[in-house]
Amino acid sequence: MTRRRALLPLLASATLALGVSACDASDAASTAAGSGDAAAIADVWDSTVLHTFEIAYEQTDYDALMSAYESSGEKVWIAATVTIDGITYEDAGLKLKGNSSLRGASSADDPATLPWIVRLDKYVDGQAHDGSAGFVIRGNSSETSLNEAIALELLDASGLAAQQAISVALTVDDGEPALRLVVENPDDSWMERELGDGALYKAEAGGGYDYLGDDSDAYAEVFDQEGGDDDLEPLIDFLEFVNNADDATFAEELADHLDVDAFATYLAFQQLVDNDDDIDGRGNNSYLYFDPDTGLMTVVNWDLNLAYGATPGTGGGAGAAAGADAGDRTMPGGRAPGGAQAGAGGPSDGNILAARFLADDDLAALVDAEVTRLTEALYGDGVADEALAAWSSMLLDGAADLVPAATIESEASALSDRFPA
Repeated sequence: MTRRRALLPLLASATLALGVSACDASDAASTAAGSGDAAAIADVWDSTVLHTFEIAYEQTDYDALMSAYESSGEKVWIAATVTIDGITYEDAGLKLKGNSSLRGASSADDPATLPWIVRLDKYVDGQAHDGSAGFVIRGNSSETSLNEAIALELLDASGLAAQQAISVALTVDDGEPALRLVVENPDDSWMERELGDGALYKAEAGGGYDYLGDDSDAYAEVFDQEGGDDDLEPLIDFLEFVNNADDATFAEELADHLDVDAFATYLAFQQLVDNDDDIDGRGNNSYLYFDPDTGLMTVVNWDLNLAYGATPGTGGGAGAAAGADAGDRTMPGGRAPGGAQAGAGGPSDGNILAARFLADDDLAALVDAEVTRLTEALYGDGVADEALAAWSSMLLDGAADLVPAATIESEASALSDRFPA
């Protein structure tokens, strides 16, 4: 039996149950703040149910936010009222999020389709929902975002640090609800849970892993510290080694600076989910975590919305609906900030750490071994199939008013076909 045929009975069963058990996602998206309905969802990161997010703001604030982005690429914060599963939070922070995903997003006239970051504690210290203060509303690369949801499940199953994810009915400024994927924002609390105490650095798009000298100010536009006490010295020391060590020293001493096994797993994982928007891709997507106890850096995954060959913008790439065109949706005027054509990713000259790692035969062999191991562990043992069936059934049960059941089934089957044999 083929993988696709194994998946179809599960989807068909969920479709038959749809008429009896499906909730009205439009009604759910307008649940009154603080109502008793919210008690049914005890955990905001419960991925077995469809959640609701509502965002409201002053139109003048939104206009200023969009104007800043369109004129200079700057992403500014505005205050917003955010309601999560019926519980309302005033004075939350709202900001555009992303790079290639943002340039491939829909019009500014349809904010429910744009990628956002929500921080409940931006203007109110300690404000959080179920212990979480940061939520990233991802840029869709298909109508269901199943590709990223499944990739995140497999990332966790691979043993690497991963963000939790949920599907939500998102309503923005009293507009129509849209199906979106929301993931954890990697911050202090996430870092401590997944990696431990230390320091977490986010690589910025347009930057790289270049060594720029020992002046921390030189890295202000290249890395942003997201967790731990402000200290760029471990990062700078690491980049100096990666860039300046000769080949023999790099091979012999890399394990004194980097969690080599974890990086081999990371590179193998990116191959197996066909993600070209990783550390070596157009958006420089990665975090670096420094463990003060071991003195080692760990490369941390970020951004899987282009997994399984997807392309930026709703409707393109893996699992896309038939006939969809990723280029149909762009920001106003069809151009990205600074006048560049929208939809294209940022520049990519490669990543020096990945390039040097793979250029060494012994290190590259570690990646090959991990590809073999993970192929069996994630796909051969049915982990991917089970995750896809569970997410698809949840969407059929709870989100068919947002995305047609036929589209959910089609995208699930198309995604299944992209799994390694």
